[in-house]
Amino acid sequence: MAQYLLSVHSVEGEAAPSPSDEEMQRYMEQIHALEDELKSTESWVFGGALHGPDTATVVRVANDEVLTTDGPFAESREHIGGFYIINAEDLDAALAWASKVTAIVGKPIEVRPFRAVSGA
Repeated sequence: MAQYLLSVHSVEGEAAPSPSDEEMQRYMEQIHALEDELKSTESWVFGGALHGPDTATVVRVANDEVLTTDGPFAESREHIGGFYIINAEDLDAALAWASKVTAIVGKPIEVRPFRAVSGA
């Protein structure tokens, strides 16, 4: 079984009305049901939602000095808003999970396999 990253992408400035409390409750119920399904099939590894890109800090080393800068690494309107790390038999299985995620969150999902680590 391989591991895949399912990253949820958001676009800054996309006009979306704020959900009502009832809509947010239904949304969270759907997310929890999906996560329960992932766990019940032993596909779940880890997942999380991220704060906005304005909370990011980038760390680099230049001339043996650690430098930090505020803001996201990429100057872009598109940012990762959350992610899942899953176990899946193959890319088709990972894509099937991604289709369930995008149907709930209404955002594009990027699917990427992890590289195999030798000796693991």
